[in-house]
Amino acid sequence: MDLRSGTPYWRLINRSHVCYPVLGHDVSCEIVIIGGGITGALAAHEMSKHGIDIVVLDKREVGSGSTAACTGLLQYETDMELGDLIARVGEASAVRSYQLGIDAIGKVRNLTSTLGEDCGFAERMSLYLASKSAHLPKLYREFEVRKHFGFDVAFLDELDLRERFALRARGAILSKPAAQVDPLRFTQQLVGAAAARGARIFEQTSIKEIHWVDGGVEVITQYGPRVYAKRILFAAGYESLDYLDHKVGQLHSTYALASEPMRECRELTSQCLIWETARPYFYLRNTMDGRIIIGGMDTDFKSDRARAGMIPKITKRLEHRFEELCPGTKLDVRAAWAGIFGDTKDGLAYIGTPSDHPNAYFALGYGGNGITFSMVAAQILTDLYLGRPNPDAHIFRFGR
Repeated sequence: MDLRSGTPYWRLINRSHVCYPVLGHDVSCEIVIIGGGITGALAAHEMSKHGIDIVVLDKREVGSGSTAACTGLLQYETDMELGDLIARVGEASAVRSYQLGIDAIGKVRNLTSTLGEDCGFAERMSLYLASKSAHLPKLYREFEVRKHFGFDVAFLDELDLRERFALRARGAILSKPAAQVDPLRFTQQLVGAAAARGARIFEQTSIKEIHWVDGGVEVITQYGPRVYAKRILFAAGYESLDYLDHKVGQLHSTYALASEPMRECRELTSQCLIWETARPYFYLRNTMDGRIIIGGMDTDFKSDRARAGMIPKITKRLEHRFEELCPGTKLDVRAAWAGIFGDTKDGLAYIGTPSDHPNAYFALGYGGNGITFSMVAAQILTDLYLGRPNPDAHIFRFGR
């Protein structure tokens, strides 16, 4: 499966990276991490910080799969509104999952301050727009739910949105914190920091077979060298589904574009990440060099070729939706791309050990919160391996 089509903006601006070798000999470790994207990078960084002996295998270059197609939004809200999530999973788990998103944004902020560069991190607010007038009553109820549980939110009406943000919408929830990051650069820096602590990183190394043995796993790579480990952590995004015996999410194709630098960009998106109540939803953010990134318009995943063929058509739809929202503002598209997107019935990630794979950990950060969920996963799985209690692990458990 090709995880993306087209040329993501992050691949254009991050042309150089540290190259890691192909695995050429047998190795042993405590945990072998499958996947060198943002999820595997955060896990490797957290685990190596605690002295765990890590090997990371990626069949591509570090960060070049779904991570390169990610748009780098950091929000505490999940794709399921808090009121709906409470009805599905209960008040305690729902509210805590939102609070964990806030914690994760703070941890990303702290990490970027220690990695030697900011990785495009910038603090923002989140502006959740009513796509239609009919959505306003439910949106206001969602505002009241979040306010009741202590989240920092305000409700803006049509006039507020026009005067403060020059946006055409009937109402919105303004919430904080939120942030944005360059996901590819962040991943590269995290992997580099883990490697500096002794983690062994191997690129262009595919898995041929996995053997479950007493007390651990044996991973046979395509050219023969093997990895012997106590545990295996699947952090390969949507390709991790190949190693699960049951379905936990639905796959979609998602689309994005980046504009050329725009004078209006700072006025439009310098304060907020913008998204909407429609499903699938449209969203946008800016970049450090004055561009606008727009994404959304998801379709059911059919094939890599079908997804690639849809890019021109969906790009036009994204441009049109932007012009509806920001009348009189035109986009000059610099890059357009598509990737795989997955969601779950409750909008929450799956993190932990399935009952049929006792020596395996999975970090499946489905939904629009892939980076924040991956931060949560790094902490939970480190605690699981070290035998430390984690009070939040049950929220994301398999079989829930």
